[in-house]
Amino acid sequence: MGRIRCLFRPILAGATLRERLLACGGALAALCVTALLGYFVVGPKAALPFLVAPVGASAVLVFAVPTSPLAQPWSVIGGNVLSALVGIGVTAFVHDTVLAAGLAVGGAIAAMSLCRCLHPPGGAAALTIVIGGSVVAAAGPLFAFVPVGLNSVVLVGMGWLFHRLTGHTYPHRAPRVDPAERRSRFRAEDVDRALIEVGEAFDISREDIGLLLREVETQALVRRHGEPTAGDVMSREVVRVTVHDTPETARALLLAHDVRTLPVLGPDGTVVGTVGLRELVRPASCVSEVASPPLTAPADLPALALSRALTDGHAHAAVIVDADGGLCGMVTQTDLIVALCRALTDAV
Repeated sequence: MGRIRCLFRPILAGATLRERLLACGGALAALCVTALLGYFVVGPKAALPFLVAPVGASAVLVFAVPTSPLAQPWSVIGGNVLSALVGIGVTAFVHDTVLAAGLAVGGAIAAMSLCRCLHPPGGAAALTIVIGGSVVAAAGPLFAFVPVGLNSVVLVGMGWLFHRLTGHTYPHRAPRVDPAERRSRFRAEDVDRALIEVGEAFDISREDIGLLLREVETQALVRRHGEPTAGDVMSREVVRVTVHDTPETARALLLAHDVRTLPVLGPDGTVVGTVGLRELVRPASCVSEVASPPLTAPADLPALALSRALTDGHAHAAVIVDADGGLCGMVTQTDLIVALCRALTDAV
């Protein structure tokens, strides 16, 4: 039984049963909406299909691996439409089906690569043109836009809505190069050289590879020296402001206590933001108008797990909160350095 269960383990890194079930539901809803809209646009008596098969493969990418470069909107729309146009061009000059099929798919790969919209279902879109018969041939270049382009646009729109509702980002935004990279033991050029050395293409952007490697460093650090928690190292006497305090009050507290960040509390005492001198340069009548979203963490989180978040150039402190979002303390960059020194000393 153990070996049988292994066969059903997801091959995608980070995949969970919940994510896969959500992807199934999202694809179901998206394909239904795409087919319905295509039906109304094409019309019930039209010879053209209202849904093309390559869109099913596109749905797998958009909903199951939305972070893939192959699943981004330009890849889906541009890849499918451009490939269909290549297929139409090939069939106009090559009448042997076998030769036309190979030329269409090969040409689609070349065209998508040149236009930076590589999308595997695009090969199926090009092949559909070749083997689609008289209906596709009669439609001419229009087929690349209706139904292929229409299906692709609707699918991308449904993907954006679905991932927004489920808390994911789509289109995927690769992390920007930040100060954390300069403090890592590897650089972007190291990633480039490693990819060249391996000699394989991976379905993940270089920026995401760097982000993943930095997180691996953090988790390895926690594994080796992860005993102190955020609650152990946090500062418990925390200067704070409320959403109704004025920027002048916040500025005076920052300077008087020589701190860089103040947590902002809402009327119920929960942490709703943070404010520092950087935010206070903007004109405002109260602190709530300029506060930034807080970096929060529970007290039982390993303190060293905050290392990446506190070295990315954005946050100078993490607000430690309880289960209800109430303020417990603060872990600053200085607190984190002290915790790291203690962990390394204990290890020796």
